[in-house]
Amino acid sequence: MTTTPLWSMIADTLRGEIASGQYRPGDKLPTEAALARRFGVNRHTVRHALSGLIEDGTVTTRRGAGAFVSRPPTEYPLGRRVRFHQNLAAAGRLPQRVFLHIDTRNADPDEAKALALPTGARVHRAEGVSLADGLPIAHFISTFPATSLPDLPDHLRHTGSVTQALAACGLPDYTRAVTRLSARRASAMQARHLMLREGDPVLHSVSINHDADGRPVEFGRTVFVGDHVTLIMSPDG
Repeated sequence: MTTTPLWSMIADTLRGEIASGQYRPGDKLPTEAALARRFGVNRHTVRHALSGLIEDGTVTTRRGAGAFVSRPPTEYPLGRRVRFHQNLAAAGRLPQRVFLHIDTRNADPDEAKALALPTGARVHRAEGVSLADGLPIAHFISTFPATSLPDLPDHLRHTGSVTQALAACGLPDYTRAVTRLSARRASAMQARHLMLREGDPVLHSVSINHDADGRPVEFGRTVFVGDHVTLIMSPDG
C-alpha cells in the first residue's frame, strides 16, 4: 500500500482551498512557519509542498515577500502605439509607474545611435518600475533628446506618464518604429526591483518611438517579468 507523502497532502489541501476561492489570485499565502504550525510539520515539508505548487503554476513567489496565488498574465499589446496606462486599463488592471531616477546626462553610444544624436549629446534618462494591480511587471529605462524636450523631466515627475509628459511638451502622438525582443536572465538589480531571484527568466525589449515627422523621441529598454506578462504583437495597433 502506497502512502501519500505529507508534503503532497499539504499541497493538495492548499490547491483545493485555492480552487474553492478561499485564496484568490494575487492573495498571499500564510508564511512557512504558519503553515508548519497548522499542519503540524516542519518547515522543510511545507517548503516541499510549496515547491510543488510553484512547479504546476498554482503559486508564485516574490523575493523577500512570500508565496502568492498565481494570477493570469497581463496581456500587453506591442503595436504602433504602445501606451502603458491605456494597455493595462484595457486589460482590466490598475496601472502604476514609479520613477526611480530622472536625470539629464550625456548620451551613451547606444542612446546616441538610437536617437540619431551626436555622440555625447544631452539626453533625459528616466528609470522606473511598471506595476499592474500593485505587482511589478517591468523595469524600464527610457531616454529622450534633451534639446528638443527641455521641460520633459518636470512633466514626467508631475504626470507619472510618458504619454502625458510628451503631450505637455507639444507631442500629442508618437508611434513605435522598432521593437526587439530577447529572452534573458534577470540581473541582481533587475531582480531587486521586480521582486525576482537573480537569474530568473525575463523578456528584454529594446524600442524606438518616433514623432509624426519620423524623428526619434524615445529610446526604451524594458525588462518584463516572464510569467507576469503576455506580450501581444499587433503591428496595426
